Amino acid sequence: MGHLLMIESWVGSMSRLLPRAVRESGHEFTFLTRDLHHYLRSAPEGVSHPLLGARNVLTWDTNDTQALLPQVERLHAALGFDGVITSCDYYLPAVAEVAARLGLPGAPPGAVADACRKDATRRVLHAAGVPGPRFAVCTDWAQAAEAAREIGYPLVIKPVDLCAGMFVRRVDDEGDLSRAYRALADFPVNARGQRRAPQVLLEELLEGPEVSVETVSFDGKSHVVGVTDKSVGGAPAFIETGHMFPAALDAEATTAAASTAQDALAALGLDHVVAHTEIKLTAHGPRVVEVNPRPAGNRITELVRHVTGIDLAAAFVDVALGNTPDLAARDTGLESAAIGFLVPETAGVLEAIEGADGLAECPGVLEAQLAEPGATVKAAGSNNEYLGHVMAADPTGSGARVRVEELLGALRPRVATR
Repeated sequence: MGHLLMIESWVGSMSRLLPRAVRESGHEFTFLTRDLHHYLRSAPEGVSHPLLGARNVLTWDTNDTQALLPQVERLHAALGFDGVITSCDYYLPAVAEVAARLGLPGAPPGAVADACRKDATRRVLHAAGVPGPRFAVCTDWAQAAEAAREIGYPLVIKPVDLCAGMFVRRVDDEGDLSRAYRALADFPVNARGQRRAPQVLLEELLEGPEVSVETVSFDGKSHVVGVTDKSVGGAPAFIETGHMFPAALDAEATTAAASTAQDALAALGLDHVVAHTEIKLTAHGPRVVEVNPRPAGNRITELVRHVTGIDLAAAFVDVALGNTPDLAARDTGLESAAIGFLVPETAGVLEAIEGADGLAECPGVLEAQLAEPGATVKAAGSNNEYLGHVMAADPTGSGARVRVEELLGALRPRVATR
């Protein structure tokens, strides 16, 4: 039995999938957080959050890595950890530093830090010749305006250190850029109380389908589990509205996407990670959007598990412990699985979702989870404001996406505006 130190977590599905994977793999974990109520608030009323199933639940300021390191050394002496893990992007660099300090398995801290900073990722990949968009890193408005003119509109503005598509916007002219720049400047601290970097990233707008490559890296080699497709809406934001695994691509495009992701991982020096690398398939070939050194969110790991039998959350646990993960695909009886998200367009209070009766019992449905009446609704500007999701499968081909779209198309949220 292994004992993992889990430093923080996302509050979405991975906060449930990862504890399950630890438990089902025969291991245990200690949970370390700066704010336990952050997780308690996300659990349904009357339901204990899976993170509370930890062997120990401890509080410490996880945002101060330098103060955290000696504290974790003392915990390690007392409790004996075999690995360190987190599912939350904002704590991946701290976990890498803790693993290195304790001599436990993990990716090099510098590689993780570069992958978690979009500007550093761009510089590393560009220097290594891994294809990506033209870009500029800007520290003030004058520099951003000048760089935008050099790159040319339309382009994309991004924060260098946020997740879930927050404040990522397409901008078509200097007016758009100014509004997006000001909105980002007005968000100086992230949801975990960490002060944000002041830089912004401007990128050439890439045209073409977007996919993600799911990989597991250990012993110096990255193993491709598969390629997932992505649908995006909510312009000028980039909101993920759905995914299908495997992506409906020909063999050449699948191979090109996979090899580009492996090149990016190698350039960054990432090992002992489960990674989710987003790629645009442009007319000029694959271009890297970003590299995430943790399992995919938005329940993509569940799509993979339904189709291949491979549990990426369990693989995440294995690589954190230095074990060889089980990546053998099995016949699950399904050829494709897809998920679609119900994206709100207006803010207010949810009165009802019409058309939802019997949804979970519809043919092909694997999951159906929808917000309850009375929920506060925010007009979607990122991947954080969904009203729920529907997941469905196709046992014979790549029809899962079409099935999900049919099911979502029958749902009509009724929102009382304020």
